[in-house]
Amino acid sequence: MYNKWNDVKGKIDSQSPLIHCITSPIAINDCANAVLALGAKPIMAEHPLEVENITLMSKSLAVSLANITDARAESIMISGKAACKAGIPSVIDLVGVTCSKMRADLAKKYITQCRPAVIKGNVSEIKAVCGMGFDASSGIDVSDKDKVDSANPKSIEEVSYIVKNYAAANGCVVMASGETDIISDGKEVYHISNGSSRMADVTGTGCILNCITAVFMSVTDALTACVLAAAVLGISGELADDSRGLGTYHIGLIDSLSLMDSEKFSQMAKIKKYNK
Repeated sequence: MYNKWNDVKGKIDSQSPLIHCITSPIAINDCANAVLALGAKPIMAEHPLEVENITLMSKSLAVSLANITDARAESIMISGKAACKAGIPSVIDLVGVTCSKMRADLAKKYITQCRPAVIKGNVSEIKAVCGMGFDASSGIDVSDKDKVDSANPKSIEEVSYIVKNYAAANGCVVMASGETDIISDGKEVYHISNGSSRMADVTGTGCILNCITAVFMSVTDALTACVLAAAVLGISGELADDSRGLGTYHIGLIDSLSLMDSEKFSQMAKIKKYNK
């Protein structure tokens, strides 16, 4: 995976792919700027009467269940079906499926009818769509019970098994984000250990990860896209200056994304192929 950065980033820079993002208005500005920082072009259209045309113009689609509305729910399904029919890859972010039956039902409907290339969520959210027991006490955040802890190898092993099997069952890539991001296409499993605890203090970093996954997915396969997106955002979180406060850190995260290069990536990426 380390040697794929230059090729993938080169394609993004030369093609400037159009990425259709239907995401939370809370994070929409940051998501658009993150897409631009990587060299792609964002379009954030979400009206039900135009989203099909916008999706068909785009190279990939990112949808999020965050801050859902009736109109956005309708648009997500319209765009997802259009993307599936046209062979345009999509990624869905399972925000809030642990605390809202409406979101959980919409997620299952999207996965069944739109066949996303990537299903993304925290561990609690992945467990929820798998039909497993999960702790909903933390709202849209992963619960303490479900967190992957690098000091607890058993937790990583258990989540790796869940992610791999759910990916295989759905013929897609599944990305469980957390302290260690766990990603699988149903055959291979990767662990990405980049990131900073300060990232959790910035609203919308999960939405940013969803949208930059779509950026990479517009020029490469879904597994590579997920691994690169998780590593690049995590490295950016490590590089952002957290010494002057959260506002500076927030801006620094986008700065670091825009300044990412092969040297930083090769030196800092913590990507490990899991062999069990």
